[in-house]
Amino acid sequence: MIQCPTFWNEQAGQLNNLVDNRKFKSIKRRELLKLTPVVALGAFAIPKLQEPLLKAGLGFSDWASAQLFGSRHLATTFADSDLTPFNKFPINDYDVDDPGVDFDKWTLTITGAVQKPGDYTLAQIQALPKVRQNTRHVCVEGWDVIGRFGGVRLSDFLKTIGADPAARFITVECADDYYESIDMATALHPQTLLCYEMYDQPLTREHGAPLRLNIPTKIGYKQAKYITDLKVTHALEKAGYWEDQGYSKFYGL
Repeated sequence: MIQCPTFWNEQAGQLNNLVDNRKFKSIKRRELLKLTPVVALGAFAIPKLQEPLLKAGLGFSDWASAQLFGSRHLATTFADSDLTPFNKFPINDYDVDDPGVDFDKWTLTITGAVQKPGDYTLAQIQALPKVRQNTRHVCVEGWDVIGRFGGVRLSDFLKTIGADPAARFITVECADDYYESIDMATALHPQTLLCYEMYDQPLTREHGAPLRLNIPTKIGYKQAKYITDLKVTHALEKAGYWEDQGYSKFYGL
C-alpha cells in the first residue's frame, strides 16, 4: 500500500528532529526504535532500493549506538553461582578450533599510533593489574552463556604502550587469519579485557589461547581469539571478518 505524501512528510520531520546533533544526547533508546517501521517500510516498498536502504539503516544503527555508548554503560555482572559450567561453554570459531599457536614463541605485535611499538610477551601483559569478571557472552547465532573471564583492561595496556588518545580504532589480527576492529570508546571501556584466563585457569586453545578479547558490551564475533597483532589507528582499512561481509560494525549490547 502506497502512503500519501503527508505521511512521508511527517516521518521525515520526526527523523530530522531525532538526529539533530544538538539534541541527540537526550534521545532515549526507545525513541530511536520509532524509526524502525519507517526504515523497514521504505526498504521493502521499492525493490531496487532495498539493498542500499538496508545498508543505510545498518549504518545509521551503528552510528546511533556509538553515540549512546559510554564508560557508564556497564554490562551486567553475575554471581559465581550463575556461571555456565565450563564444559558447557560453547566453542565457536569461523575456521578451526586450534590454529596451532606456538606458546613458547608467541608475542603480541604492537603497531600504529603508539609510542612503544614492538613485540610484547604474555608475561609483560600479565604484569599489569588483573581484572576478573562474570559476564554474559552473546553469540550472533542466538545463544548466550555466562562465563568468568580474567585479564588486563585493554585501557591499561593502551596506556602502557603510549597509544595516541586521538586515535579512533583498535584492530587485531589472529593466528587463524581472523581479524576484527573496535572503536576507541569500546577499547577504553572498563570491562574490555585482553583476556588470558577463563574460570581462573589459563585459556584453553579452543577458547582462544594465549590471548583473546573479552568485551561484554559487544556481540560475540567482536571478541576475537588467538590474537597475534594489535594496531592503534585513525582509520580502518577493513572493519572485521564478518563486518566486511555485511554485519554490523558496532553491534553493542
